[in-house]
Amino acid sequence: MSNPSRRSFFTSALTSALASGVALKSAAAAPSGAKLEMPMRTLGKTGLKVTVLGFGCMTTSDPAVIKAGVDAGINYFDTARVYQNGNNERMVGAALKDVRKKIILATKTPAHTAKEAMTTLETSLKELGTDYVDIWHLHSREKAADIPDELFDVQDEAVKQGKVRFKGVSFHGGHSFMIPWLIERKRTDVILSSYNFTMAPEMDTLLEQASKAGIGVVAMKVMAGGFRSNKPGSSIYDRLKKDTALPTALKWAVRRPFVHTSIPGTTDLDQLDENFKAVATGWKEEDSKILAAHLEKIRPLYCSMCGGCEGQCSKGLPVHDIIRYVSYAEGYGEFALGRENWQQLNESHQTVRCGDCSECTVKCPNGVKVFDRVSRAQELFA
Repeated sequence: MSNPSRRSFFTSALTSALASGVALKSAAAAPSGAKLEMPMRTLGKTGLKVTVLGFGCMTTSDPAVIKAGVDAGINYFDTARVYQNGNNERMVGAALKDVRKKIILATKTPAHTAKEAMTTLETSLKELGTDYVDIWHLHSREKAADIPDELFDVQDEAVKQGKVRFKGVSFHGGHSFMIPWLIERKRTDVILSSYNFTMAPEMDTLLEQASKAGIGVVAMKVMAGGFRSNKPGSSIYDRLKKDTALPTALKWAVRRPFVHTSIPGTTDLDQLDENFKAVATGWKEEDSKILAAHLEKIRPLYCSMCGGCEGQCSKGLPVHDIIRYVSYAEGYGEFALGRENWQQLNESHQTVRCGDCSECTVKCPNGVKVFDRVSRAQELFA
């Protein structure tokens, strides 16, 4: 539920700034009334100075919220060719056109060949209304086979042509392999990795290694499944409706300096204000109790992409991906995004029904109710 006083403060501050023509450096106030400042870090060897709070545009449909992010002082914005059926880039580009030279803009390609990648880049540039992007990610790569040399080569070519400043790779899982492999290959400037409080402690070590190697580190999925957009009547509303842990989850994700920025999904002014205050006030040890309680609530629902279920499904389903798709629908309130990803599954996987199996062969080491979550995806998307 929205906090009226917080929304009132943020909206009035933003309105005043726009009316005066002065950009906000901080759109939120501390409990004492003091102005909060947004910390900045250097994005690896790129040298780019980024606000620790970035702006994930995937779930944003209102350009005014993106403009509010700019006025709040955020300078890192992330989109992708595939978001909102390809329409997200157009909206983001329109919202940022007047400040393009002042902000850092990242997008992503789902392409699997060099030719396709260059085609999607040209489309991205057109839709974004710019002649270059600061970071161009190869999107959702979780094993070496997902990045043949031709894709690294096409990134190099895009840099030479001035269409891209820095080369990135994004991944939801496969961290224990992908991060050391990308460090060793030395062909990537920035990684965009899922990172949140539900993940194993080794993630801290892996991301710190990447940072020390000069790779910029951007954290996504910092809210561990979202669950901030669930509405009355949804299957998870009663479980989570009183939860206030999500801003704390964001604080956790950026608590260490090896995470240079983060891209929580931001749909409205309330969420933008919550995100800003969380990062600007910083992590406190007592916050760990809030997250411990939250973890117990979401444990049956949220897949941390640890890979522990790999190969366990007797029908060969990519279980962790399917649970991520249902999280898009129920956690982020993005049914269309979940269904779009579902439709990219092999047709044979789309026709599987968990209810046809006498027993689920997948045992999640972290307590996710796999049968329930995959069945829910089948119910929603099939």
